[in-house]
Order: sequence, then C-alpha cells, then structure tokens
Amino acid sequence: MLNMIQLSKRLQTIADRVTQGYRLADIGSDHALLPVYLVQSGKCPSAVAGELNDGPFQAARRQTAEAGLAARISVRQGDGLAVLSPGEADTVVIAGMGGSLMATILETGFLAGRLKGAKELVLQPNVGEDLVRKWLVLRGFALLDETILEEDGRFYEVLHAAPLPDAAERNGHLYDPAFLDVQMPHAAAAGWLYRMGPCLLRSAEQHETLTDKWRQELLKLERICSGLAQSDTEEARSRLASFRAEINQIGEVLACLPMVKRSSR
Repeated sequence: MLNMIQLSKRLQTIADRVTQGYRLADIGSDHALLPVYLVQSGKCPSAVAGELNDGPFQAARRQTAEAGLAARISVRQGDGLAVLSPGEADTVVIAGMGGSLMATILETGFLAGRLKGAKELVLQPNVGEDLVRKWLVLRGFALLDETILEEDGRFYEVLHAAPLPDAAERNGHLYDPAFLDVQMPHAAAAGWLYRMGPCLLRSAEQHETLTDKWRQELLKLERICSGLAQSDTEEARSRLASFRAEINQIGEVLACLPMVKRSSR
C-alpha cells in the first residue's frame, strides 16, 4: 500500500474544511498534494486539479500517477475556474495566492457559470483577505467559519463559505460591528471586520493567534511611520497621519478581544 501524503499544517487545515463525500476542485493545485490526500483518505470520491503553469501542471500529473489515482483525479491545465465544468465539483478550493487575484478568479468563474452546483468554497488567500470576504458577500456566499494559523513564521487565514438562501441575512449579522466596543464610525468598524475576519474576531480560541498577526502588522506600520517622520513634505505628513489613524484603530479593535473573550464564555 502506498504511503499517505503528509500535508503541511496549512494544507491540513484546508483539507479539514472539505465536507466528507464531496467532489473536489482544487484550483492552482501546484503538486496536487491536496487532491491526492483527500482522495487517498477516502474523504473525496474524485477531484479536479487545475494548474495554469506547465511546471506545476506536470508535477501534479506525476504526483497523481505515482499515487495510482489518475482515474479519480483529473489534472487539467487552464486559467482559474476555466478548468471546471458547471456542476462538476461540490467543493472548490483556492489557496496560496493573493486576495485580489483570488477574487478575480472567483468573479470570472462565477460570471462564466463555473461555480454552479458548488456547495462550498474553501479559500486561503495569502494577503488581501478583505477582498475575498467582500466578494463572498457580493455574490451571495455566507461565511460559515474562519481559521487563522501560524506556520513557519507566517500567518494564514482559511475561509469556509457556502451559497445559502439566507446568505444576505447571515452576512448582515456577521458584519455588524455592534459587538465590538470601539469608538469609531460604524463604517470604519465594519471595515475592520472585513480586514480582520468577523468569525475570527468572535472566536475566543483564535484571539491569541489573531492578535499575534496584527501585532506584527503594527510593527510594520510603526517602521513605516518612523521613516515618514524623517520627511518634511506635505505628502509625508499626510501619509503619516493616515498610518497613525490606522494604528490607533487596530489597537482599539485588539483591545476589545479580551472583552469579547470574556463575554463569549
């Protein structure tokens, strides 16, 4: 018997969000580790592994063949969701790219009907998570849960969403910042829910990792401010004020987390 694929912490977190028995489409599959693991383990009966670039596409074909799963995993070369036919997959995974590119892939596929029949999305943007959350709201996907993890000094957020009939109502409640005790305009507070993650902010067990991520972001912003403070131009002063306001708002939201944690017990 062939050895089971061993996934990284990031990929395992993604795999854990895939529903048992669902057909998988992994877009930007790289070496097809995720499809091979999910089919090997019996969690998914079949999979499509999509990859645009020739090197990763060939690597995915080799990985699938070596695992003896060429009959159950279809490795396809193409751009984004173009490799997928409507109704062909229950779970669509897109991971390991920027949020802007991910939102573009989702929108292009959505307009082309490639997401028809999909029952869930599992998304892991490397940056720009707010752009992905905004796309989900725009296109009627309810955010079911979010997970934040740290691996090798980097933070990753995994979003799990589904096209539910009551998505608008669910999202309206989810992105209502009333549960945060912050002294900032409603629109600004809602903006931080998109950036930090509404489920993450509500999840007491994830506050420590979430806080670690945003403390790193604060350090980056402080370094930028130190550089801008050396300049006497009007543009530098304007940017410095903007970054200082951002730092203050991040600090205000983070200060709420212990309060949210206590109230959620």
